[in-house]
Amino acid sequence: MSLKNKLHNLKEQYKGKKMAPAFNALHTFLYAPNETTHSGSHIRGADDLKRTMNTVIMALIPVLLFSMFNAGYQHFAAIDAANGVIREVSVMGNFLTWENFWIGIIKVLPLVIVSYGVGLLVEFIFAVIKGHEVEEGYLVTGMLVPLIVPIDTPLWMLSIAVVFGVVIGKEVFGGTGMNILNPALTIRAFLFFAYPTWMSGDKVWVYDAVKLAGTPDAISGETILGFLAQNKGAEMTYSISDMFFGFIPGSVGETSTFLILLGGLFLIFSKIASWRIMLSAVLGALVMGLMFNGVVSAGWITDTSKFYGLMSFTFWQHLIVGGLAFGIVYMATDPVTGSQTNKGKWFYGFFIGFISVMIRVFNPAYPEGVFLAILLMNVFAPTIDHYVIRGNINKRLKRLKNATVLTSDSGNKSEKLKAETV
Repeated sequence: MSLKNKLHNLKEQYKGKKMAPAFNALHTFLYAPNETTHSGSHIRGADDLKRTMNTVIMALIPVLLFSMFNAGYQHFAAIDAANGVIREVSVMGNFLTWENFWIGIIKVLPLVIVSYGVGLLVEFIFAVIKGHEVEEGYLVTGMLVPLIVPIDTPLWMLSIAVVFGVVIGKEVFGGTGMNILNPALTIRAFLFFAYPTWMSGDKVWVYDAVKLAGTPDAISGETILGFLAQNKGAEMTYSISDMFFGFIPGSVGETSTFLILLGGLFLIFSKIASWRIMLSAVLGALVMGLMFNGVVSAGWITDTSKFYGLMSFTFWQHLIVGGLAFGIVYMATDPVTGSQTNKGKWFYGFFIGFISVMIRVFNPAYPEGVFLAILLMNVFAPTIDHYVIRGNINKRLKRLKNATVLTSDSGNKSEKLKAETV
């Protein structure tokens, strides 16, 4: 008997029992459900929620693999910098190496395992308690979470945050499709407010540096946004190419704008994500960046110790540093928590980009604002859609009123002409 048939028989045995939702989740994860509809009209399609989630994960895999190489590269680059050596990146020479990848596996893979293990455990518990099927929504959230946290985040800290995010960010609202806040960003917000010193990004993590070079475990050296927030941009040694391709320090999956861009194009091509949200968010970030550059150019800022570094940062370069690109492509486009109307998506995305850059500049203690901007717009998305729909209704009522008036006038003219004829 094949594995598929054995699982099907076991599924029949578990039907109606308390643990049935947990077993059904395992069965449908390995094989497509074998239930068929028996009444009513329905459309047969190749996609479902599980396949949609898997498509997003496919778009995230290149970013995850790159982050593993980059973890090792930043480790060795930080050690070289502590010894007074500036490491020049060479993709085939000192980046795509087994040493870099092995260090990345050691640090990144546990984050992925804990994220999925703890999150799915909470999902299974709620499914058994409520008696409903395990939902596939956490398949993407579990991959996003380890990519938006610093690489040295303690696993116990991540576990607490995941429990909080799944319970408070999703389950209390009714589960997948009912939540108003992005669960992955809810987890990130919890870490930010509960453990701010771990989220500041003011140190470059180094793996086991004591044994390798006799240096401390954390070597001083901020991320690019950290440098700019302290008005020390002149001390940076990163080129535009380094920023775009991702050979810079940062949270696990946010560094490579190039791979994030490819992932965004893949999601647009597969019709999973909205290009309207992505484009409008980019425009919003550029507009806010241009405004700050204009303020600096006009000489309105006299105290260069406050905000000046990020305000004078070239407006379009905001898109290739920090988590802005990652947030726009993989977070803002969440179909559950984002705006649903086409016109609303333009407003929703624009304000995400606009507010993200604003928070970067005016929050020097933590120079990143994309996750806060997205969470804020998650709250306002239903309001935006409400006014868009209300506006469309009012336009239709106005057209109906005008059509009624025209019909009435036409009828009056016809009656008048008939009377004159008689």
